[in-house]
Amino acid sequence: MNACQRASRYFEVASAWLLVSLVVFLAGSPVHAQSLKQKFTAANPASTKTIDHAAWQALLTAYVRPGRDGLNRVDYARLKKQGARKLKAYLEELQGTDVTSLNKREQFAYWVNLYNAKTVDIILDHYPVPSIREIRLSGMFSVGPWKEKVVTVKGVKLSLDDIEHRILRPIWREPRVHYAVNCAAVSCPNLQTKAFTGATLEKLLDKGARDYINSPRGLKLRGGGIVASKIYEWFAADFGGTEKSVLAHIRRYAAPELAARISDAARISGYEYHWGLNGN
Repeated sequence: MNACQRASRYFEVASAWLLVSLVVFLAGSPVHAQSLKQKFTAANPASTKTIDHAAWQALLTAYVRPGRDGLNRVDYARLKKQGARKLKAYLEELQGTDVTSLNKREQFAYWVNLYNAKTVDIILDHYPVPSIREIRLSGMFSVGPWKEKVVTVKGVKLSLDDIEHRILRPIWREPRVHYAVNCAAVSCPNLQTKAFTGATLEKLLDKGARDYINSPRGLKLRGGGIVASKIYEWFAADFGGTEKSVLAHIRRYAAPELAARISDAARISGYEYHWGLNGN
């Protein structure tokens, strides 16, 4: 077999592999998403059980600092030296929890804290790193850690994407989830200084929305137009599906001055997102 024939054979095999992979992905992903939704939809509305998030709260208090620009920054360097073991211990405790025995509010808080704590844990394992997108857990062609199975809950291996897109978003259908989960990027809604609990859920969801929308990371006025976070483009369906519905959502949480300035706006002129790490 000459070089041309070998090259042709290589591309035939590669093309076939890519086709099979695409078919498996397209066929498997919806089923996987539906099975996760079914697996974790169950809850106990009568449950008064609460999860102790004190360890996570202590880490947030010690290593997350609100900035004057509205961005909460994480001291990853100090956290890696002083708190990494405590974080891993907290994550182990969460993964041993029977989440379906909780009521819905406690469940929501559980998933948000698990997502955020694991994201910080992944950053610490690779720190220093300029952006979470540069963390590759499964090879040089991966972008970020989101698709890798990084936690196990009730015997099911889950990725960060599973938690956000196949559990939290489809089960609760709550647009404010985007202000709760934190991807460790500058343009992401803040990693809040308070751990989520069932009792504080509504308060923290509203705070996350207000803090983000009223910061330049969420919305800015430029050249007579509105430039919004790409979150409102990527997940427009969660905010009603149209620019009009996105703007209505934004106005709901906008401070009076901002709400007045965008009261007549009918469209968003552009979207931005900065993936730099939310570190000191």
